[in-house]
Amino acid sequence: MSDDDTRGTGAPRAGDDKGGARVFSAPKITISRVYTRQGDGGLTRLVGGQQVPKDDARIETYGTVDELNALMGAARQTLLELLPAAPPGSAERLGGLGRTLLRVQHELFNLGSILATLPEDVHPKQPRVTQAEIELLEAEMDRCQEDLAPLRSFVLPGGSRLNTDLHVARTVCRRAERCCVRLAQAGHADPLAVGYLNRLSDALFVWSRWASALLGAPEILWEPDASASGGKSPGS
Repeated sequence: MSDDDTRGTGAPRAGDDKGGARVFSAPKITISRVYTRQGDGGLTRLVGGQQVPKDDARIETYGTVDELNALMGAARQTLLELLPAAPPGSAERLGGLGRTLLRVQHELFNLGSILATLPEDVHPKQPRVTQAEIELLEAEMDRCQEDLAPLRSFVLPGGSRLNTDLHVARTVCRRAERCCVRLAQAGHADPLAVGYLNRLSDALFVWSRWASALLGAPEILWEPDASASGGKSPGS
């Protein structure tokens, strides 16, 4: 989504939550054309309608979350393209990771919704991340860790395209977390948003290792002496 949208997360419409079936209100948007010219002056609007500069800390934060979402999509696409050639017994488990990455993309849009809203304008059923999302990420990491050997050094991104894509997403997730921390310290962001991004960056690290293990891809460990001054040949 562009900086000029308001994340489609206003108050629930009549009928959105019929019978209490929905946890969050449905998106409240209609996109008939992409460009509006409304942001040409360097301003954009939050969910509550307030105009703010496009370099405002809040815009930077949910814009970085949007960037992260795109990278999650790239990693998932890499995974899907790998599935036909995955080692026997690994395809189903990698497919499960693909479904997890798609779920996270939906969660990141929920997170963007709440970040694009001033605390006083948040609606009870507005999309957001909750403790449930954080706890599920923790449980998923714990399951993956059962398949992985303990690390004896830091890991360098590489060994497979999927590993690299997940690491790129991890680093952008850390940047989104730093942006969110600044908002939270000023009292302008839900602390759960920080916790979610923190856990997600950890999960992306674990998933990168787990995916490499399932693919039989080598894990590249940091070797300080494999440098110009250290003189050790990389991989020796």
